[in-house]
Amino acid sequence: MIVSAPWYSWSSIWLVPFAAAVVMAVAWLLGVRRERFYGLMSVLSILVAAIVSTFALYNVLALHETIDAVSSWNWVSLNLGSGTSLTIGVGSYLDGLGAIMAVIVSWLSFLIAVYSLEYMKGDWGVQRYFFFITFFVGSMLLLVVAENLVLMFIGWEGTGLASYALIGHWYTDEEDKWVGVPGRKALGLPMYFEPSNSGVRALMFTRLGDVGFLVGMSVLFLVAHTFSIPGLAASAGSWMAYLANNDLLAAVLFIFTLGALAKSAQFPFHEWLVTAMTGPTPVSALIHAATMVKAGVYFVLRFAPIFFVGAVAAGVVAEAQSQVYFGIVAALAALTAFMMATMAIVSNEFKLVLAYSTASQLGYMILAAAAGGLLVTQGSAALAAMDQGVFAGLAQLLSHAVFKAALFLIAGWALHVAESRFIDDMGNYAKYMKATAVAMWLSGLSLAAIPPLSGFFSKELVLESVAQSGYTVLYLVAVVTAFFTAAYTTRLAVRVFHLPPIHAHAEEYEGHEGAHGPREAPSLMLGPYFLLALGALLLGIFWPIAGSKLSQGVYQTLSVLVRPEFMPAIDVATIAITSLLVVDILLVVAAYLRRVDFMSAVRSSRLLSDIHSFLFDRWYINSIIYYAFVYSFIGLSLVLHVVDHGIDVFYHRLLPTFARGSSAGLRATFGGRTDYSLALYLSLTGVLVLLILMVWGVI
Repeated sequence: MIVSAPWYSWSSIWLVPFAAAVVMAVAWLLGVRRERFYGLMSVLSILVAAIVSTFALYNVLALHETIDAVSSWNWVSLNLGSGTSLTIGVGSYLDGLGAIMAVIVSWLSFLIAVYSLEYMKGDWGVQRYFFFITFFVGSMLLLVVAENLVLMFIGWEGTGLASYALIGHWYTDEEDKWVGVPGRKALGLPMYFEPSNSGVRALMFTRLGDVGFLVGMSVLFLVAHTFSIPGLAASAGSWMAYLANNDLLAAVLFIFTLGALAKSAQFPFHEWLVTAMTGPTPVSALIHAATMVKAGVYFVLRFAPIFFVGAVAAGVVAEAQSQVYFGIVAALAALTAFMMATMAIVSNEFKLVLAYSTASQLGYMILAAAAGGLLVTQGSAALAAMDQGVFAGLAQLLSHAVFKAALFLIAGWALHVAESRFIDDMGNYAKYMKATAVAMWLSGLSLAAIPPLSGFFSKELVLESVAQSGYTVLYLVAVVTAFFTAAYTTRLAVRVFHLPPIHAHAEEYEGHEGAHGPREAPSLMLGPYFLLALGALLLGIFWPIAGSKLSQGVYQTLSVLVRPEFMPAIDVATIAITSLLVVDILLVVAAYLRRVDFMSAVRSSRLLSDIHSFLFDRWYINSIIYYAFVYSFIGLSLVLHVVDHGIDVFYHRLLPTFARGSSAGLRATFGGRTDYSLALYLSLTGVLVLLILMVWGVI
């Protein structure tokens, strides 16, 4: 049942954080510099958004309402001629998916903002930090509850702008804020990045994808004559049939999805997320684990059912082209999941391991939804598989947001204690931080998909969805990725919490003589990540209840026609994979506790050393991108500059000099008449212009 409401009522979900950001900006201009004012404004505004989001979710799940709170007046109203008009209202559209996403984003943002009160205390840019955090939350909430593509795009770009500012927060570029090993190069190019560089990289990588989003939404408006998401869903059969009959459907859908792939750091856009770890750790938890990178996943979960239902309604041609689209997206997601997991297994930076893991898990989520779409040629009979894939992706999104936010917040305190980002400078933290160690293992084992934690249920649902697609290669890649995930998670937990540091001086470390000796985090920091880690456990224990509500929410989502199963099948495959994952974890624990020197084995073998370098240097993809798209254009610009300079010298120096010399000679010969020199000058100029035009024509 769709319920109308005043646009401003439920839109307070995103309006309140925006309003708080405006108040902070005005306060700064008026000279207010008190750190507590900015922190409390941010925390309280996000808390209000979280409370309103919770009420909205209650209305959706308990009262079975879809909230349509869009203004009766139009923000944009244009007559485009030929019977086409453009009208855009302001407000919110909250169905099951939108309401669930709003609750996830707002409550996680609230906990991370509380953590930031202590973590950012005394930072020289703390006021700017809280302004952009609040602006980001408002943008993200607008994105997930927007009724139309234009509002969604505004929120989309707002998150990108805030991300750029927050990643480059420490723009003075001190070395301790870098990501990567200083001095290390791959294929001759640096593999270490400063905050200011990383902010620009994030902006450029995601903007490239956003161009596709903008082009795609423009094409959809041209063929569907609406930006409304429910409107696009209602007319999907007709506009998809039109595009399919012109052999454009797969291309348009993929271009439209480029923004989602870039935002969620899927290959080949993943490089921005890796270097984004230069930002403050709460930024990594908020933007690069719990919220912004989930925007691309939300996009796929929102539109995959629309594309599926529309293709079935449009007919055989549209189904075939849609299957090509879903196949490309699924392949990219599977590649990203596997590739990033292999990088995490060798990384020696705490946050970098988590960054690789995030991109890998995002691939899992997108793979689940796309796998359901691969059955589109089976028509309406495959609707259950499609909707099951959407549910699996959302379940993994929820589970991952909780445990990965906890892991990043734990990393923030670990880096503070060690005064280093490298795990070899950390160790034995379990002796001094028992609550943090418990939180690390709870959230880590959830990432490793060990029952009864939430990660087990969501991972199994993803594997089932991929298996139903019938594409064995995709399924095997997903399974292998799960084993890599368990291995690197265990390695990180054991290395940091149960082994002594390698590089630190033992006596100084054990004696707490450092500026930040090992100790438990302050309550404002410990509380949020311990609650999140405990949430990963409780979410798993009560999955029969939580999963049922999540399934109901998906069923009440636009274009979802079949209520998904929320409990994974506990069959032979599930038992075998889970048992092997436990063995995988135990083997890693045993190897590290026995102090097996893996690096000595790597250094002693040329093959292992090359493999390690290949993985450590991110499959050389960063260097390849720079050579292919940065330095090649720099080289071309240099060539063009040389050509331009040559033309300039020839035209403005050589020709005038030649003309002046010719003029002097002609004057001496013909008694001072200069008409001949002028004619010669103009003739040579004409010849030069003719040559340039000929060369241009050949090029």
